[in-house]
Amino acid sequence: MHSMSAALSDFARRSAAAFSRPTPANRPRRGMLLGGVALAIALALPCHQVRAQDWTTEHWTGTWGAAPAGPPPSTSLQTFTDQTVRLIVHTSIGGNRVRIRVSNEFGTTPLTVGAARIGLRATGSDVAPGTDRALTFSGNASITIPAGAPVLSDPVELNVPALADLAISLYLPGTAEANTIHNIASQTNYVSLPGNFTAAATLPVQRTITFWPFLTEVDVDSAGPSIVALGDSITDGTRSTIDTNNRWPDWLARRLQTVRDPVLGVNGRLGVVNRGISGNRLLSINPANLLSGRGILERFDRDVLATAGVRYMTLMIGINDIGNSPATNPIPAADLIAGYRQVIARAHARGIAVFGATLTPFEGAGYYSPEKEVVRAALNNWIRSSDEFDGVIDFDLATRDPSRPTRFLPAYDSGDHLHPNDLGYQAMGNAVPLTLFRSLGTAGVKAAQKKSAATVE
Repeated sequence: MHSMSAALSDFARRSAAAFSRPTPANRPRRGMLLGGVALAIALALPCHQVRAQDWTTEHWTGTWGAAPAGPPPSTSLQTFTDQTVRLIVHTSIGGNRVRIRVSNEFGTTPLTVGAARIGLRATGSDVAPGTDRALTFSGNASITIPAGAPVLSDPVELNVPALADLAISLYLPGTAEANTIHNIASQTNYVSLPGNFTAAATLPVQRTITFWPFLTEVDVDSAGPSIVALGDSITDGTRSTIDTNNRWPDWLARRLQTVRDPVLGVNGRLGVVNRGISGNRLLSINPANLLSGRGILERFDRDVLATAGVRYMTLMIGINDIGNSPATNPIPAADLIAGYRQVIARAHARGIAVFGATLTPFEGAGYYSPEKEVVRAALNNWIRSSDEFDGVIDFDLATRDPSRPTRFLPAYDSGDHLHPNDLGYQAMGNAVPLTLFRSLGTAGVKAAQKKSAATVE
């Protein structure tokens, strides 16, 4: 093919020369013949529009994610001035190529990322030798993200293991306000001294932070689908031990990598993306705390449908709707059920299976009342028995005290009677039936999933 290309190029050059001095005989035909030569060359040379076709055969899976919210109140708003942030995230699934999603969705001014890099984390803020890769955006080393928008980086070759820590470095020139963040990261992240230190193996750390600014997803190339865990602080892992990845979706990800089920078929090839937000609600927003995120009905498209490879989702939401309603006249269970049905319908419209998760006990929590407990019990009964979900995860059964079912088992209580501790989150992760994710034919998916869910009730 190379020799043919050279021959055609030489022919074109000679043809152009032959017609460069027009004569009465060749003047009218010169344009037509040269056009024919160009067409012949275009047809004979190999097509170089490979990237225009590659995307149809690519398959990206979310290996990590966090739901963005904001902006923070002015009293707690953090800014970065000519600094590098190094963000640590824990993968659920591995791959050979990786890309990231960066968000300015709650910003009011453009956000400039001057440089970005990714690598495997060694310890602390250090990047493991030989793993550092430069990231580009639309082919450029830097990008300015409009207010209200996210961006995807270009893919880069990197052997990303499952259950590994990645270090993602973003250089923020000028002054950047952290308006788009995930507030409860339960992870130490790092902010540098002034300068672009994205390529530094060891970051010169000025301070640490325990939130994730701007970064909302990491994808790897994979043949498998992803599971989105959608919910509130209990999915977010609030009150779990920092830097230990003890949220219940983390425990689910570990099980999917380590438990061998020959029938499961997709074992080890399922990404888990945590879209829980502390304080989040199903139906409404808390105007006094925008870091608790938009309601599930509002953020569903961004946090579920936009997740790479999403095929399954778990839904555990409603305790904040109940808890923040009037003590003696709480929100009716029927209102929450109507909201749940909207989520189910929207997910099913995109071919996503929805697994309903029962709400864990909360007697003793600050916003508990007996009337609210009646609503929680009614909602849990509907989740278990309605047959509207594609499967059920009974977190209530897995965490409650058998002698007092309206309370956590003491061994699982973090102390606030609302959130589990590390052991409680582990019990929740272990309560998810892996059979929900079996690779089955379309006709048998729903029946098999419901049968597997029934075995844990």
